[in-house]
Amino acid sequence: MDVKTAVALAKDYIKQIFAEEGIGDLGLEEVMFDDRQGVWQITLGFSRAWDRNPVLPPRREYKVVAVAEDGKVLSVKHRLTASA
Repeated sequence: MDVKTAVALAKDYIKQIFAEEGIGDLGLEEVMFDDRQGVWQITLGFSRAWDRNPVLPPRREYKVVAVAEDGKVLSVKHRLTASA
């Protein structure tokens, strides 16, 4: 699987599992392929509806989606940032 396909799968998965939370501004942050395990580690950022404030920039959440070579999503983990 190429990187574009892995990223598209990860984005679609995040859109589906967080659909009821009104996420927006979904974007790619990082991509890494683990040769030993054959797994893509894709970091995506997004904002939730309740984090949007007209005065302040929206707070972003970051999730790392692990996608296997066969296209199966293995996990979604929260990624802490320095400001969290």
